[in-house]
Amino acid sequence: MITIICSGSRGDFQPYIALAQQIKKLGEEVRITGFSQFESFVKSYGIDYIPIEADYDVLGVDPKMLKQASSADNPLKMLLTFNKMKKYGAQIAKQTYEAFKGSDLIVYHPGCTIGYFAATEMNIPSVLATPFPMHKTDDYLSVVTYGKCKPTSINKKISYKMIQSMLWLASSNTVKQHWKEHFGRMPKNFKKPYEKVSTLHPAIVSCSNYVFPRPKDWDKNIHQSGYWFVEENNEYKPPKEIEDFINNGDKPVYIGFGSVFDSDEKDEIAKIIIDAITKCGKRGIISGMGEIDNLPDNLISVGSIPHTWLFEKVSVVCHHGGAGTTAAGFRAGVPSVIIPFSNDQFAWAHRSFDLGVGSKPIYKKDLTADKLAEGINYVLNKNIVNNAKMLSEKIALENGALDSAKVIVNMLVR
Repeated sequence: MITIICSGSRGDFQPYIALAQQIKKLGEEVRITGFSQFESFVKSYGIDYIPIEADYDVLGVDPKMLKQASSADNPLKMLLTFNKMKKYGAQIAKQTYEAFKGSDLIVYHPGCTIGYFAATEMNIPSVLATPFPMHKTDDYLSVVTYGKCKPTSINKKISYKMIQSMLWLASSNTVKQHWKEHFGRMPKNFKKPYEKVSTLHPAIVSCSNYVFPRPKDWDKNIHQSGYWFVEENNEYKPPKEIEDFINNGDKPVYIGFGSVFDSDEKDEIAKIIIDAITKCGKRGIISGMGEIDNLPDNLISVGSIPHTWLFEKVSVVCHHGGAGTTAAGFRAGVPSVIIPFSNDQFAWAHRSFDLGVGSKPIYKKDLTADKLAEGINYVLNKNIVNNAKMLSEKIALENGALDSAKVIVNMLVR
C-alpha cells in the first residue's frame, strides 16, 4: 500500500490525485490522506482517502492569519506567517501518523515532512513529491524570489534556503512534538530532509521542462519530466447557459482567482473586471466569485468548472498564478495574464512573461481596470498567441504523472 500525504487547497490536491491515478494504473494500491473536507473530492476520482478529522475551525486557527498567508507578497511576510502557523500542526500529528499504518511506502508533500520521518521510523521507503522545483541550483532563483530580485549566485543560495525553511517551519513542529509525546525522543536525524536525496529517498517534481528546465546540477535522483495532470473521470457537461454563452460570439476571456479570492473585495474586483472587459471590447467569464448583480451581456459569472474543459474554449486566462492554474493555462495553449496575490504566484507570473506566453505581472495591490485591459490586449498579439500554442505542444510531449508514478512504484521492488 502506497500512502500519499498532501495539504493545502483543493487545487493543491489535484497533482497528487494525478499521481494516485497513475499508480493505480501500474497495478499498485494507493490512498491519499489529508484534511477531511477534501474526502469527497478525492474519492470522486476513485482514490481511497483517509480523512484527518480536523480543520482550521476545529483547530481554532485565527482567520486573520489565514488571510495573511494568502496575501503574503514578500518572502519576509511569508516566513513570519509560516512561523505563526506551525503550532497548529502539532494538534493533527497523531491522526496523521495513524493514517500511515499499513503503508509500504509514503509519498509526501514538502509541507508534510512527517511523511519522511514516519517512513524512517517504520523502516519503509519514502518519496518527496513537490508541486514546484525547490531543490537548490545555480540555474535560477527559487519560486519565492524568481522575478523579484537579481539572479546572483548569493541570491540563488538564499532563495533556496528561504523556501526550504518556510516549508520546514510549516511541518517540523508537528514532527517534533509527536515524537516527544509518543516515542519519548526526537526523530532520528531530525533536520530538513529536502536535500537528503538518494536512491533510497528520491524526489519527484511536478513541472514541465519547457517551463523550468531540470537543472543539470541536481542529484540524479531528483526526477522532473512534466506536470502531473489529473485525468477527469467523465466528459464534463456544462449548464446550457454557459455553453450558449461560449458558442454565441468570439472566444471569451477567463477571469478567476481560485481560493485566494477574498469575498470582502468582491464588489471592488468585479467592477475592475467589468470595466476592463468593456475597455477591451471583449466577452468574459468570471469564475469562482459567486453571483454578481447587474452584469452586462458580455459577461457571465460561473461556479467551479474544470479547467481542462474551459481553458481550451477561451482566448485568454486571467488568474492569480497558482501553480496548478498556471500549468492548466500553459497546457491549453492560451496566453496568460497573471495577477499574483502571494507566495510562489509571483514566480509563475514572471515566468509566463519570460517565456513569451503572458503579459507582465500585474501585482494584485496594483490591479486596475486599465492595467487588466492593457494586459489582455498585450497577450492577444499574434506572437504571444503563437508562443502559447507552441508551449502547449511541447508540454503535450511529456508524461510527468506517469513517469513520476513509475519512480514511486519502482521503490517497492528494491
